[in-house]
Amino acid sequence: MLVPILATLGGLAALAWSADKFVAGAAAVARYLGMAPLLIGMVVIGFGTSAPEMVVSAFAASGGDPEIALGNAFGSNIANIGLILGTTAIVLPIIVKRGILRKELPLLLVVTMVAWLLMSDGELSRGDAGVLAVLLVVLLTWQILAARQDGEDDLGKDVEHAAEARHMSRKAAWVWLAVGLVLLVVSSRLLVWGAVEIAESLGWSDLVIGLTVVAIGTSAPELASALAAARHGENDLALGNVIGSNLFNTLGVVGLAGLIAPAAVSPELLYRDIPMVAFMTVLVLIFGFRFRRNGRINRFEGVALLLLWVGYTAYLVLNPA
Repeated sequence: MLVPILATLGGLAALAWSADKFVAGAAAVARYLGMAPLLIGMVVIGFGTSAPEMVVSAFAASGGDPEIALGNAFGSNIANIGLILGTTAIVLPIIVKRGILRKELPLLLVVTMVAWLLMSDGELSRGDAGVLAVLLVVLLTWQILAARQDGEDDLGKDVEHAAEARHMSRKAAWVWLAVGLVLLVVSSRLLVWGAVEIAESLGWSDLVIGLTVVAIGTSAPELASALAAARHGENDLALGNVIGSNLFNTLGVVGLAGLIAPAAVSPELLYRDIPMVAFMTVLVLIFGFRFRRNGRINRFEGVALLLLWVGYTAYLVLNPA
């Protein structure tokens, strides 16, 4: 039991570190190749924030543990809202821009329901996964075109500012891209192996271990980024990062896992976990709503989100089979 625990903890730590290096290297390489800042932000960084979930779920699916893959995706979405947004709002209330209330949050809710409908027959087939993957491509294309037409390339500006603050030579960019990718793969395999061993030893289901240990671990980079942004007074970025990560998890991570290995979908995921994702998304909509002006998620609402996540996780731990 000690070896799997050490493997899981070591895998989580290496995963968080390698994901950061991979994103930094990938963004720098993309910049040197002449990719537009908006495209870097949407694709490279958007993919990068979900890279831990994608790699872990890919190995879990290919290794015959599809419930870990699905639990990781939806468990990360729940942790992103409850743990990350809740904690960030407690540190500093989060500004919710009207555009997010009108477009991104409703879109996330629709995407969650589409995933639920596709899997409501108790199976994630390759056809279902293909639909999710195509939706991700369509969504990215639409967001890029919309941002260019509106002339509001805020994400592109953020990428340029981050690049200036974190300059990396061409050689270093390629090195960190390669090192980050290799470590992502190695740490993910280590994490999945350790998590499966722990689940079997404790009698936990693969789904629960994916929803708890693995999901919390793969969400760790987002939590660190959100808290760092809050300390610098940029906590409004936390909401955008969470929405982007949840969209990638639902469409990209679940889609990739299903393309690798079609899987049976447990009733618990359909009637407990995905509805929890939808419910927490609706809560963020309600908390952030203000008539004709930007909203905010205050500290009290942050506590509510965090306690909801704690209660949900405690329920899973006490009912792990």
